[in-house]
Amino acid sequence: MSRQTLAPDALDAMDRQILNRLQDGFPLTPHPFDDAAAPLGLTGDQLIERLSRLREIGAITRFGPFFDAAAMGGDFCLCALTAPQGDFDRIADLVNAHPEVAHNYARDHELNMWFVLATPTPEGIAETAARIEAETGLTVWRFPKLQEFFIGFRVQA
Repeated sequence: MSRQTLAPDALDAMDRQILNRLQDGFPLTPHPFDDAAAPLGLTGDQLIERLSRLREIGAITRFGPFFDAAAMGGDFCLCALTAPQGDFDRIADLVNAHPEVAHNYARDHELNMWFVLATPTPEGIAETAARIEAETGLTVWRFPKLQEFFIGFRVQA
């Protein structure tokens, strides 16, 4: 997966429409990809191909449901670590191998890898962070949520 800024022409108009439309939800139907694709003028297979390409080029890091772990008795936590540049991809692979990692971002900062942990119990945050520290040899800084904000993400279509 690419960790570079995308070229201005990496996304075409349909890619942008897909990204915007799927921010609002995904149908829970017998044929969800067909149903999500139809308003875009695509087939389900075409939508899957485009989503795969968007993931390959790094425009999206994952495609799947987002559950509110805290509402279900679990917890979320924003975390960061300092990964040596020459070892960044290997460290990212170790971090991302944990199913508790919801998403992961590279940043131009001393703390250059930021990720979100979502666990089924509040204690799971410390347990998962400790496993990542043991695997990587790096300190995982934890930034628990103090207040929740809902923001939307849209690309110019």
